[in-house]
Parts: sequence; structure tokens; C-alpha cells
Amino acid sequence: MDIFYCRGESVKKNIGLILYLVLLTGLCFASDPCEGYWISYDEKTGKATAGWEISVQDGILSGKITSLADHQQDSLADGAKGKHYNNFSFTGDLGTLMTVGTSWIWGLSKKAEGEWEKGYIIDPADGSRYKCKMKFHKAGESKKYQADTLEMRGEIGLGIGRSQYWKKATKEEASGLR
Repeated sequence: MDIFYCRGESVKKNIGLILYLVLLTGLCFASDPCEGYWISYDEKTGKATAGWEISVQDGILSGKITSLADHQQDSLADGAKGKHYNNFSFTGDLGTLMTVGTSWIWGLSKKAEGEWEKGYIIDPADGSRYKCKMKFHKAGESKKYQADTLEMRGEIGLGIGRSQYWKKATKEEASGLR
């Protein structure tokens, strides 16, 4: 008697089906390439400015600062003192928030794989809020992208704004700026 035979069905076939379903489920819940850890850079000096963690929850993308370069890690966003925004997760004075650990990027909706739009970003240095969108560029996609890059675009409206190009990082790198 075959030990891999049960109730008229092959256990081998059942195991194969289960493995296939597990793999398929994993692919369905694979993260977007924008998710993960990134380092932002000053476009004039090329120096790292902050580490970021980008995540998606309930289909909405947000991003929080994980570390700051050349700043105290426990500093307040005092440049944003007196600023308030109705659709921000915090209703008080933004200048009372810690810069590290606060989600300064929020509300982005998925346009396509690796592309998000219709959200906001606040610059904690001065409290300015911008419309925000982002796009992932895979390393080698063109000569411009030698490493995985996140194009972060902030706009004041009507397409007027600027883009920054963030580089993919590990959790340790994004959390370790000082």
C-alpha cells in the first residue's frame, strides 16, 4: 500500500497544490518597490539629509523619518512652529513634533506598480506642505539610475515643483545617519 495515498487522492498532489497556493498568496501580497528604507540627499551638495521608512497600510502609502544627518535625533520640527494642516494625522502645532519618527509623507494612492500620487509631504525644516508623488526607478533602467532610486516630487500645484532622488538603503543605513 502506498503511504502517500489517502481517500482516493494522492497526498503528493495535495502537497503540490498547497505549495502552489502558498506561492501564489505570497506573490499577491508582495510589497511595492517604493516600500522600504531610503536615504534622501541634498540636490545641491549631494550629502545625505535623512533616512526614511516608506510603508503601505490599507492601500495608502506614508513615510517617516528614521534618522537625520548633522542634526540631533531628538530634535523638534521647530521650523514648522505654528503650522497646522487639516488633513494631517496630528491636529496640533507641527513645531511640537519630533522630526524623527513622524510620518511627514502621507495619503499617497497607488497609480501603478512603483508609482504613487495624490499625497502630501511636509518639510519639517519650515513646515511647508506640498502635493507629493513618487516613482521607483530600478537600477540600470537608464544611465541616470545606477542604483535603485525613488523619485520624490513635491509640487505647489499645476505641476510646479521639484524632484529629489533618494537611494535605496538598509534599515541600519536609514536609521544610522548622525
